[in-house]
Amino acid sequence: MLNIERLCSGYGRADVIHGIDIEVPKGRLVCIIGGNGAGKSTTMRTVSGMMNATAGRVLLGGRDITNVPSHRIALLGLAHVPEGRKVFVSMSVYDNLRLGAYGRTDREAVIRDLDETMEMFPRLRERRSQFAGTLSGGEQQMLAIGRALMAAPEVLLLDEPSLGLAPKLVEEVYAIIGRLRRQGRTMLLVEQFANIALGIADFAYVLENGRITLSGSARDLMNSPLVRDAYVGGSKKMNSDR
Repeated sequence: MLNIERLCSGYGRADVIHGIDIEVPKGRLVCIIGGNGAGKSTTMRTVSGMMNATAGRVLLGGRDITNVPSHRIALLGLAHVPEGRKVFVSMSVYDNLRLGAYGRTDREAVIRDLDETMEMFPRLRERRSQFAGTLSGGEQQMLAIGRALMAAPEVLLLDEPSLGLAPKLVEEVYAIIGRLRRQGRTMLLVEQFANIALGIADFAYVLENGRITLSGSARDLMNSPLVRDAYVGGSKKMNSDR
């Protein structure tokens, strides 16, 4: 469904990621783990068109979307839940959700999806008229995920969904991600807590200094002494690579 092939990208003349290959099969949850500055968020931004690739390509359902503008990529079926949530704070919860469906013309399906999204996130239903800026961090993360789902995407990118959240809220957010996985959603996840990511994913990649150094089933990587010592032991927290 999503194929990243020999992708390079960075800032100015300096590449941050160097020829990485990642495959996200349809209906699977794939995660990327790695330390601070590894290039995780750069990868996500390049895939979704927020940054330009300097080499390589990104394929969505076999279609080349490399360096296509992000708003067009969204219309082609890829939704990005960015690091830091980026909700529209001066708009209501309801309007944030509706905005997620801006490119859709199937109005009846949009109304149905709005209802299903608020059923999945009861707090959003309770706060539908509130400004998004008045929500807690966890509620804003739920809103960011719900807004992305309203685009009816083929592939969902989740960039650091636990960032800045209390442990209880992390559990709630990951319960929702687990529900999406059971529904057969295709997802690419970047996460600061390797143990959480590996515990929920089907497949995983380790990104170090902009290069893939290890890949395999999430279970195998969880049991790898190298991964455990570097990223999992003691629930080591990995910072974002902004």
